[in-house]
Amino acid sequence: MNALLGIEWLKIKRYRTFWVLAGLFILLLPLWNYEVENGFIRLGGGKDGINFLNSAYSFPQVWSNLGFWGSIFITFISILVIILTTNEYTYRTNRQNVIDGWSRMQFFHSKVLLVVVLSFLATLYLFVMGMLFGGVNSGSLNSLFSEFEKVGYFFLLSLDYLGFALIIAILIKKSGLAIGLFLLYSMIIENILKSVINHNLDKPYGNLLPLQASDELLPFPLLQMAKGMIPMGATLSMTTYAWMAIAWCILYYFAGRLILSKNDW
Repeated sequence: MNALLGIEWLKIKRYRTFWVLAGLFILLLPLWNYEVENGFIRLGGGKDGINFLNSAYSFPQVWSNLGFWGSIFITFISILVIILTTNEYTYRTNRQNVIDGWSRMQFFHSKVLLVVVLSFLATLYLFVMGMLFGGVNSGSLNSLFSEFEKVGYFFLLSLDYLGFALIIAILIKKSGLAIGLFLLYSMIIENILKSVINHNLDKPYGNLLPLQASDELLPFPLLQMAKGMIPMGATLSMTTYAWMAIAWCILYYFAGRLILSKNDW
């Protein structure tokens, strides 16, 4: 495992695109949350509007709030996974790996490990941000670990998004087309499918679609507040969404193995 990760690191450590996309995630996520904390999003608009999200950066709300915004900015890392994977096909380094003695499964597992490591690092970064934002805005640390499961949910969401991106990259093999399909599906197609399914069934089973399942673990804070005050009809539990997201990640793994074992390189 260490050898596979070491080789992956050698491939990306001098790759400018890696640092650009990772840097966008690292810089924009705290900057955006700082602006939100200071009233960038206000109810009623303008400086006289109500900053209804200012309390979302205290413990324990900070975990779910950062998790929601992180679920948007993880798109940068998802695109990075697509580019790093499709580059293997573009520059034939996947074949060179096999010539050097790797099996196809070792090549695949190196990418899976990359997905896991990137998900872990993104989650660790979110945790550090939560400690900083929560520490500054909270009067005490008594509720530090309340709702801490949201950090775990973000790790699961990251695995879901990056795993889905990996499968798209392996299937398409062309970076531009793969990125376009990923964005089209995540932003438009899945939302349409979710709406159609939820409209025609008595429970929101459309929320169990690949990316939506993990999105449901970290809803927009205002929507979460509204659900607590207003009856929202039939719902599914967080446990259901968590297990469904895990199931999708497992499916990505076995689908990737199958694709690589059948496809011509």
